[in-house]
Amino acid sequence: MKDWTVSHVMTKPAVFVTEADSYRRVVSLLMEHRVSAVPVVDAFERVTGVVSEADLLRKIEYVGEGNSGLLEGRRRRRERAKATARTAGDLMSSPAVVVVQRTSIPAAARIMERSGVKRLPVVDDLGRLVGVVSRGDLLKVHLRPDEEILRDVETGVLHPFLADDAATISVTVLDGIVTLAGRVDRWSAADLVARLIYQLPGVVEVISAVSFTFDDRELVSSGRRPGSS
Repeated sequence: MKDWTVSHVMTKPAVFVTEADSYRRVVSLLMEHRVSAVPVVDAFERVTGVVSEADLLRKIEYVGEGNSGLLEGRRRRRERAKATARTAGDLMSSPAVVVVQRTSIPAAARIMERSGVKRLPVVDDLGRLVGVVSRGDLLKVHLRPDEEILRDVETGVLHPFLADDAATISVTVLDGIVTLAGRVDRWSAADLVARLIYQLPGVVEVISAVSFTFDDRELVSSGRRPGSS
């Protein structure tokens, strides 16, 4: 079973700019590649920041305004400064929110949500840009064929975690929905299998009709082992 990470779905090579690239160069790249932001890299290809459409729009937002007032807040002064910026280095938001290429897809989704961004630069262990992953890229896992998901269920979950009971479980996958039927020895085994399958890339839902001989929920919640007093 393959562990899917951002490296499997990211866009590469990444569109990027250098700190010295001009305002117009950044606008041109965004329009040409139909993206809302681009990472900024230094001479060693390490990500130093990100320039977004919002950063670029400051030049339009503050056009014709004079100098900032003494009572103006720090954030507004920073935004006004971007209105006069000429290079990506002056325009960018820094530090950039990035992920390393071995980051799991669920982890990347959580980082996007927490940071309020739609795209993340992907870097290697030295901080060098290797790609960009977007919200749309993360959704690619749900384009996996049902046959691939079924194979992962059988070889990656049922056989390793149910051993002999695996043969008693029937599995169907339709449009990413996994349906399980059969019987196992314990409730905890049925519960574990369903939770593991839900973590497989491309799984939309797990419908489990697996029954069990012994309900060990009390033992599991108390931390006791079967046969212990």
